[in-house]
Amino acid sequence: MKHRIVVLGAGYAGAYVAGTLSRRLSAADTEITVVNAEPDFVQRLRLHQLAAGQEIEAPRLADVFAGTGIRLRLARVTAVDPERQVVAVADADGGGELGYDTLLYALGSHVADHGVPGVAEHAFHVTGRPAALRLRERLDGVGRRGERGSVLVVGDGLTGIETATEIAESRPGLSVALVARGELGAPLSAGARAHLRHACDRLGITVLEHTSVEAVEATRVLCADGTVLASDATVWTAGFAVNPIATAGGLEVTEDGRIVVDRTMRSVSHPNVYAAGDSAYAIGDNGLPLPMSCASAGYTGRQATAAIVGRLTGRRIANTKLEYVGNHISLGRRDGILQMIDGEGRAKPKYLSGRKAARIKAGIVRMSLWATSHPTFGLPSRTRRLADAPDAPAEKAVA
Repeated sequence: MKHRIVVLGAGYAGAYVAGTLSRRLSAADTEITVVNAEPDFVQRLRLHQLAAGQEIEAPRLADVFAGTGIRLRLARVTAVDPERQVVAVADADGGGELGYDTLLYALGSHVADHGVPGVAEHAFHVTGRPAALRLRERLDGVGRRGERGSVLVVGDGLTGIETATEIAESRPGLSVALVARGELGAPLSAGARAHLRHACDRLGITVLEHTSVEAVEATRVLCADGTVLASDATVWTAGFAVNPIATAGGLEVTEDGRIVVDRTMRSVSHPNVYAAGDSAYAIGDNGLPLPMSCASAGYTGRQATAAIVGRLTGRRIANTKLEYVGNHISLGRRDGILQMIDGEGRAKPKYLSGRKAARIKAGIVRMSLWATSHPTFGLPSRTRRLADAPDAPAEKAVA
């Protein structure tokens, strides 16, 4: 019987791991199934552009995995049972269960409302393609009214900054405001913060610093200091949360629901489960948890792949890099910031800004899409057979 590998999620991490495993492991010994709710690959890095009115590529996963031997199951994951080694899914036909021998959990993250009343009912977000299109439709409607509509972006993390600047540049007829709990761009270096503030001024974005939102209503936002902000479209970008499926399944997770993994991305509670991307609580080479990001998806995906291949084939497992070296922030299509990070996770004085930074960010996005769309490019065509006892070398796995 073939060893069944099931990959949950076909985002940046899941698609990479599945494609790489298909070229590294012999099809005579393994079968790989990818479960994803959407038929297309979602460029999450560019969903703020989609919401602003631009078109972005969405390759069909059937085309991405064509010729790899990977089975694609279009379904929504509803539960994971690591004791029985099954995954429950729901689809148009009613769903069912998938058994696995090795599981790669890469379901990513979604918007976190932090318990703020009204966010789920009235706010928009850009953590999924349907959500971005919903915001786009709302912005279209506001723009057609013939008056200067207002857009309020809550949260000044990278997603909030990119969303506010993209909407302001693409839709100059709208009034855009950005709400920050503290100082705008606080994690950035002084020079990068100054550039960010200049970009907001240039684009006409009103910045509301040291402001905490207590409730979101259909046409306004209520702040902790009693301020009431009118808003035709409130965009919530104040953090991310993971699906509670891992917690409900009994896997060891952190307080926020991310799967606790060892250095090889293996679950510390269930050795045949691996996690990558936003779903994994992974400690980087600097001793700090890796942040939820596309870069982290790449690093954790590579390490999970190396560990799965090594353990299943009885080979030594190499430690791949787990680092976070910088933040790439787009400020519309012609401006950006590249902020370097030191070993303690703090911003270095050195940064790059302007058109060059924007071109670098655009290049990274294009490279990420190409690599995901060609998951087996450059990999050896010679596959490896599985060992008789795949878990036997586990105790000497880490190089």
